[in-house]
Parts: sequence; C-alpha cells; structure tokens
Amino acid sequence: QVQLVESGGGLVQAGGSLRLSCAASGSIFSLNAMYWYRQAPGKQRDLVAKITKGGNTNYADSVKGRFTISRDNAKNTVYLQMNSLKPEDTAVYFCNAEVELVGRGRREYSYWGQGTQVTVSS
Repeated sequence: QVQLVESGGGLVQAGGSLRLSCAASGSIFSLNAMYWYRQAPGKQRDLVAKITKGGNTNYADSVKGRFTISRDNAKNTVYLQMNSLKPEDTAVYFCNAEVELVGRGRREYSYWGQGTQVTVSS
C-alpha cells in the first residue's frame, strides 16, 4: 500500500557529510509525522530525528547541531542532512512514516523503509 525508499547512504570519512532521502509512494491520503531511526550492529534501533507534517522537529541529543531533518510535502519526501559525521554515527538508517491511507479514514498506519547503510571511517 505504501512504500518508503531510502537513498543517499555510503562511506564517508569522519567530519564529512551525507544527505539521506526517503521517498514515500502508494495509497497516501496524508503523510503525517516522519522519522529517521538508526541501528548499529548488535544494538537496538534508536530514534534520530522526527519531523511533523507542519515542520516541527526533534532530535536525539547525540545528533543535535549536526543533523537536520526536513521534508518536501509536495514530493512526499523526507531528508536527513548529516554533517560533522563521527564513526559512532555508523549504522543502518531507516525511514519511518505515519500515514493515513486513501479510503481508510483518519487511522494512521506506520511504514518502514528498507534501510540504507552509513559508514563513517576514522
């Protein structure tokens, strides 16, 4: 019903930058809050950043001042600009979205992307 496709991951040196994108498609009536999570090997999946439909944002303390989440509602896309990357930012980054589906009323459904690998070398 809804697909989230992430892109933009890769290998970067410490101090470098990457920009992740997550495009949503499918039977979308309303794309509400969108999130970026990350999961390092052997660790739990942690919230990195959140953005509401209206553009309000929240960040994990570990990325404040370095990462910026934004969205383009016309394109159903959320972005994560990551600057001053550190080796500890290495993880698989996942996009998550709360979606109201066409013909399903106001109930929200949660969807995940497949993840994109970010590796920061020291």
